Amino acid sequence: MHPNEIFQPTLTKFVGVLSRFGIRFHLTGGITAVAYGEPRMTQDLDLVIDEAGFHLELTTARNALDRNAMFQVLDVEQALKLDLYPESAIPGELDRSVMAEVLPGVTLPIAARSDAALSKLIWATKGSHKSRRDLRQILRNASPDESAMVRRMATSMGLLDDLDRILSEPEGPA
Repeated sequence: MHPNEIFQPTLTKFVGVLSRFGIRFHLTGGITAVAYGEPRMTQDLDLVIDEAGFHLELTTARNALDRNAMFQVLDVEQALKLDLYPESAIPGELDRSVMAEVLPGVTLPIAARSDAALSKLIWATKGSHKSRRDLRQILRNASPDESAMVRRMATSMGLLDDLDRILSEPEGPA
């Protein structure tokens, strides 16, 4: 069994809701680390959404959307949470989504490798040790063009020194 197959019912249901409202999205976070790096368990699903035309009745979600802040949706039946990001910290990220098989037989848009790496870089600078490792794993098989794009974007975001420091760290235990 794929370590993240537990997400399939929730993901299928939620993608149906997003599709019904015509909301663009892609997966990011731990699931992209699995797609671009190496298999590992993730605790939740992270999605970047284009919230145009998306209205929720929950006050908390509406307030988060108004502030362009992350909010969570809980699949009560599966007891799984989804983290939703109404605005990406990486300009144009949704326009560069790529299709990938995220679970056996389930192909969905995910963040492009360079955007996944930049997202992990941002989280690493906020103290996420798992993101440091994910960043190195994601970039391990990056093409020269993908690596160059990450370096350009990291430079424009003022994070090039952080990128170089993280990439030079020795790989620790899994």
